[in-house]
Amino acid sequence: MARISDETRRNNETAIRHVMERLLAGDIPTGAKCDVKTLATQAGVARTGFYPKKDRDGSPRPGPYQHLAEEFARRLTRLRETGVIPDPRVAQIERLKEQVSGLKERLAARDTQIDGLTDFRERALSQIAAQRMEIERLRGVLSAPSNVRALPNSPRASAPYGSCS
Repeated sequence: MARISDETRRNNETAIRHVMERLLAGDIPTGAKCDVKTLATQAGVARTGFYPKKDRDGSPRPGPYQHLAEEFARRLTRLRETGVIPDPRVAQIERLKEQVSGLKERLAARDTQIDGLTDFRERALSQIAAQRMEIERLRGVLSAPSNVRALPNSPRASAPYGSCS
């Protein structure tokens, strides 16, 4: 692989810093993320320059733009810690996660309410069935022959033998 000149490296670093400022300010191209891949693509440099390399003897050495990738990561982390999310997709994901957790809470509350109403309905139906059985039993007692006599209905709406007051 060919080495780049110092002038080309300085120009690339300037381009990378310019793109870094744009990305951290929230000016992210459509379909891209606020990450090193977009940083490299927008600056027109190879992404491999942002990662450490190995010499022929196997010893590690920093990539030509690794310090810029680390600076980008630090600044991005600092922004996120202060509550600023430059990537609108990440902000949307966070908002949707909060919305989902709120909906899960509402769903759990509704499930609890439905369970309570179901129990109430079962108790009410049980009570209605018991009352119906008692009414049928009393009607059966009334229709059965016994020494109980029904009082005649009075044509007037008042009490048959005067007021109780």
